[in-house]
Amino acid sequence: MSDPVGPQAAPLDASVDALSDVLDMIHLRGEALTSVRAAGGTEVRHAPGERALHLVEEGPVELVVDEGTRLRLGRGDMALLATGTAHRLRAVEGDASWMSGRFLVEESAASPLLASLPEVIVLRGAEPGLEWLPLSAGLLAAEIADPSAGSRAMASRLLDLLFIKALRAWSDADGAGGSPGWLTAALDRSLGPALWAIHRHPEQPWTVEELAGLASLSRAAFAARFTRLAGDPPARYLARLRLARAADRIATTTEPVGAIGKALGYESEAAFSRAFAREYGTAPRDWRAARKAPE
Repeated sequence: MSDPVGPQAAPLDASVDALSDVLDMIHLRGEALTSVRAAGGTEVRHAPGERALHLVEEGPVELVVDEGTRLRLGRGDMALLATGTAHRLRAVEGDASWMSGRFLVEESAASPLLASLPEVIVLRGAEPGLEWLPLSAGLLAAEIADPSAGSRAMASRLLDLLFIKALRAWSDADGAGGSPGWLTAALDRSLGPALWAIHRHPEQPWTVEELAGLASLSRAAFAARFTRLAGDPPARYLARLRLARAADRIATTTEPVGAIGKALGYESEAAFSRAFAREYGTAPRDWRAARKAPE
């Protein structure tokens, strides 16, 4: 008599998820959720550098980007401005209300990465496939209306969720036609296993042949697709990733510079310091000192 079959656990497949590693690297964190109620004609301005998300509860609301783009948002719509473009929201006809969230990131890592995104990503709440949007908005509204223990943490995680969902929706709709960059490549399904491997083990001396095998592509097809979406050939991408990881560890830990370079695949501290200075314009120790200096 055979033993009864127990429940089968299906673990989350992380091998296609380079995006999570990218978001970890930029230290994305939702912050400062606010609720706005505005009379007709009232404007709320958001300064340059503010990475923001807006959810319209009652509209219409006009979103105006300082570069000139004007968008009308209705009830249930969401706009993500991940690049930090200055903008303003205005109640168009009578009273309007919306929720706004702000995101904090490690700017030195995030600025080049998020630059591949459009200035505004708009999701229309009434579109099919976005059933998660009104549910998330309802949860945020409930936390604002009746805050209690854990509200700040819950709001932060919901904002993170909306940020990621917006990136996925943009990638699916755009068909990977956005500007080349780390984020564009990370959102591409076919490159997922190779990017995941690079991000998990940047210290490894990856070859194009090895990475192409992980992506189930020929060497030529992989190299062409990678360069088109990432904006850099695989070797250059790996070098930049190593240095971005190094910059983060130099700024946030007290590890010796030489140990950081060795852990990320550099044969000597001198080689690491030269590569770091070429990328960031300063030596690793000067980079650390500048970030520890009082503002």
